[in-house]
Amino acid sequence: MDDEAITAAERYQMAQIRELEFEELQVEEVEGEEDSSDDDLDAIGTASSHEYTFNTILAPLHTYLGEVEDTHRRLAFLDGGAVLTLPLFYLEGVVLFPGAILPLRVIQPNFISALERALTQVDVPYTIGVVWAYRERGNRRLRFATIGTTAEIRQYRRLEDGSLNVVTRGQQRICLRRRWIDVEGVPCGEVQIIQEDLPLRAPRDAFGKLPPLSNFHGRNISGMGPSKVSSCRHGDGDNDSEATSAESYESELSLAERRIHQSAIDSSCSYDTMNESTSSDDDKSGSEMKSTRSHASDADSIGSLHLEHKENIEKTTLGTACGSTPGKRSRRGEGSKRCWKNTDLNQFRRVPRAFWPYWVYQMYDSYCLARRGADMWKQIVGAPSMDALVTKPDLLSFYIASKIPVSESTRQELLEIDGISYRLHREIDLLKSLDLIRCKNCQTVIARRSDMLVMSSEGPLGAYVNPHGFVHEIMTFYKVNGLALHGQPDREYSWFPGYAWTITECANCESQMGWLFTATRKQLKPQSFWAIRSAQVADDVK
Repeated sequence: MDDEAITAAERYQMAQIRELEFEELQVEEVEGEEDSSDDDLDAIGTASSHEYTFNTILAPLHTYLGEVEDTHRRLAFLDGGAVLTLPLFYLEGVVLFPGAILPLRVIQPNFISALERALTQVDVPYTIGVVWAYRERGNRRLRFATIGTTAEIRQYRRLEDGSLNVVTRGQQRICLRRRWIDVEGVPCGEVQIIQEDLPLRAPRDAFGKLPPLSNFHGRNISGMGPSKVSSCRHGDGDNDSEATSAESYESELSLAERRIHQSAIDSSCSYDTMNESTSSDDDKSGSEMKSTRSHASDADSIGSLHLEHKENIEKTTLGTACGSTPGKRSRRGEGSKRCWKNTDLNQFRRVPRAFWPYWVYQMYDSYCLARRGADMWKQIVGAPSMDALVTKPDLLSFYIASKIPVSESTRQELLEIDGISYRLHREIDLLKSLDLIRCKNCQTVIARRSDMLVMSSEGPLGAYVNPHGFVHEIMTFYKVNGLALHGQPDREYSWFPGYAWTITECANCESQMGWLFTATRKQLKPQSFWAIRSAQVADDVK
């Protein structure tokens, strides 16, 4: 949502919430709810994610905090490498990323003083530092991460009891150099703004166009003059390649290459990547390429690079582009046909002028990785779509990291990664392996990836604060296993308007896992869903 539009949308949505609160809601009592069996609990929340009547834009507005005043301050980004002193908030169970929303209910006097100072400080007004705090297993001592995030105060409200309700937004990554508590009891930290790198892109001048394969099948390149070899090596034959018709190009191909070429023409092209490959079922094609390479001497470095690149393409797996599982081979012909339809044939004529072939550069091309990450997100999570962020790989990498349903320690690992391409690589690996959600204490399987439900327009994971000031990052599912309910449904301070919440515990180790949200109106769908705390999710992603 745009910064300019959020206020108007917020007022409209909050007006709807107030009407709901004053309206006499008819709570649908589930028959036999108090004495329901465990089997009945497993059936709760099986509504399809496509049956939404709940407005998912309500969740990130945090209307449960009441009316909050907009600061109308949108600060410019600070220079990378700048060192400054900020009021420090260290939060257990929360890893804040740039661009993510963080609500706070500030009750403790020292943090109230820290927030008041942030509102009045001159150098960086309306800014605090947020650092993840954690306790190692077997050691109750609180420890602090060294990499955190600045948070800009967007909205706040002072309450009669002196506490404050605040909505902040992550801005820039910081390195915590040292921390202390000043004479007024305010937690402070000396932080340095991390200089973010620019998105990497494969350099255009590192590759030229390779002439048609006829140059290598029927001619001895060693007989070419130096000028001709040079023109091929540096891709100066653009006019020749443009003048070459598709028919003449195809006539020079071998039988196996012609089948591949025709398969690509018959299919629609949706990707422009060459790190996706064919299944290596065309042995004849491989032998022909080897024979061609043997005819070319040392002067044939261009043709050799071209053929080696083609062989490398055949050796890579189909997993990423074609959706198959790594290590598994599709049925004969299916993988080749499915993958070649996503291939740009012009890339066969690309010859590296640099040391590495084209596909190696694409492994670190931030924009190619951003497209892969966005496509995997759409396939696994579904909503919201991230197509608009593909052209901004840095923002997309932070968005995926802030919303991917994994443990807090894994998300802290993502925050600490320097380099957009490296962060996207790690996120793609996590999306591939994301399957089972387990209890942190007893490793019981709580939910599966297919059970995930997106109840917020911000994504499947978000931060919310309870009346006691504890911030929880939760991931939402429409079905879970092995959880027991504790207590009765409560509608007060609900993070999802129109739903009542009930505390849930792991049936095996009795640790508090999250909440069950049940609709208070018959027309509201889904009728129920589960919210699992990321702090209670096991570190390893099975």
